[in-house]
Amino acid sequence: MIRLMCLVLVAVVTLINAGCTTVPPKNLDNVCEIFEQNHSWYKSSKHAFETYGLPIHVQMAIIHQESRFRDEAQPKRTWIFGIIPWFRPSTAYGYAQVKDETWDWYREKSGHRYASRDDFGDAVEFIAWYGKISFDHLKISKWDAYGQYLAYHEGHGGYEKKTYLKKPWLISVAKKVKLRASRYHTQLSRCEDELNRHWWWPF
Repeated sequence: MIRLMCLVLVAVVTLINAGCTTVPPKNLDNVCEIFEQNHSWYKSSKHAFETYGLPIHVQMAIIHQESRFRDEAQPKRTWIFGIIPWFRPSTAYGYAQVKDETWDWYREKSGHRYASRDDFGDAVEFIAWYGKISFDHLKISKWDAYGQYLAYHEGHGGYEKKTYLKKPWLISVAKKVKLRASRYHTQLSRCEDELNRHWWWPF
């Protein structure tokens, strides 16, 4: 009887947790469909753009690369002997894959003390805020998805030292982010008027 009650409790907790997790968009290649599925995401991205100036298509391209729009995304665990689960390679977490120390720094400096990495609005706010610093300190255009992503991945200090030049794979990834941002930008030009007409949608 006790075992049955434990199994029921585990099932209930699992269902509750599943209900709190946001389902990723069905079509990751079309930003219009992404926003149609989650209109609150458009409002959050637009607010971040209006606040910090980093364009929506750049924000979304970075999130796509970092987490594929999964709210609880984390680096895969390492395994010992292929059978024993071990630590994750970093503390990166959430939509924007931000490490613990970076997120603490953001919450302190931005004043968003209760921001959460698995909240989409908080994640795009962080990306736009970080992009503004990249522009202010490194003079990387906010519309330059390639440069913005390199600074995002390597950190501002790493970008200044050009650490990315020793990482051909990262340069390749940054080019993909640039290409996706361009595609998202073109798509947004076709649907943004419609999205703006429905600004009052609650979700």
